[in-house]
Amino acid sequence: MAKPDTAYITSGVTSQGDTAQAALSANTTDMNKLIDVLKGAGIDPNDIQTSGFSVNPNYVYSDQKDANGYQLPPKIVGYTVTNSVTVHVRDLGILGTMLDKEVSVGANTINGINFAVEDPSALYAQARKAAFADAKDKAELYAEAAAVQLGAIQQINEQQGYTQPPQPYMVKAMAATADRSAPVPVEAGQLTFTINVHVNWDIGGAQ
Repeated sequence: MAKPDTAYITSGVTSQGDTAQAALSANTTDMNKLIDVLKGAGIDPNDIQTSGFSVNPNYVYSDQKDANGYQLPPKIVGYTVTNSVTVHVRDLGILGTMLDKEVSVGANTINGINFAVEDPSALYAQARKAAFADAKDKAELYAEAAAVQLGAIQQINEQQGYTQPPQPYMVKAMAATADRSAPVPVEAGQLTFTINVHVNWDIGGAQ
């Protein structure tokens, strides 16, 4: 188990307009504000990466039919532009304040927070030792129960991973009801790093 020391957040702006250009212009203005806020919060520009961009028409569907009885095609009544960036936050202490500032400048899409440990190698090393010790204890127990001796190790295989608890999700409509005097509350919790080890021993003669 370990407390995370870094986080990844995908946030952005969704804008609408009568024309694609109008929607794009509004979106660009708010996205520039969002990126400026991120940099102002101490995020390195190298840790800000565009991860999504789309321009889509908004349709209105009609039940009316033409002279031949066919349903009329939908009409385009506007456009929606979505732009998002994925941010690597290396200082979790700024996370709540940063989220609050993002929403204040127009960010209305925040898809979630993924916590991580920047360098989990030491954690996996501990897990490997614990996993092998557990495998050895069980092997010796079975050998004793079967009245045989453990021989040389023939094979060691491992699988690794980590388990992350459910993450908070937030959108602008939710944030607007929050107390503006306090930053968004964020709890990092803990992450679980696991190693599964399979060890094969030769079996010797009777004890």
